[in-house]
Amino acid sequence: MTSKQRAYLKSLAMVMDPIFQIGKSGLTPEITEAVSEALEARELIKLAVLKNCMDDIPAIASTLAERTHSEVVQVIGRRFVLYRPAKEKKKIMLPR
Repeated sequence: MTSKQRAYLKSLAMVMDPIFQIGKSGLTPEITEAVSEALEARELIKLAVLKNCMDDIPAIASTLAERTHSEVVQVIGRRFVLYRPAKEKKKIMLPR
């Protein structure tokens, strides 16, 4: 992903609210599966890590991206954004 594409995705994610919260149980298989389904439906999602989760936030983001075959767009504070193009109905057209 180029820096121009990443900047475009960041601008789209700026107005989004987190749709998932990761708590003290960390990354469970259920969360991973739900995030994968949400990525297929929306392509770009924002997640929040609660204060009771003691895991490293960039590590959570990269692990979840690896498990869902997506890319980490950004990590800011306790929130991060993931992107994965949909297999069938693409909604986001990235700039070249």
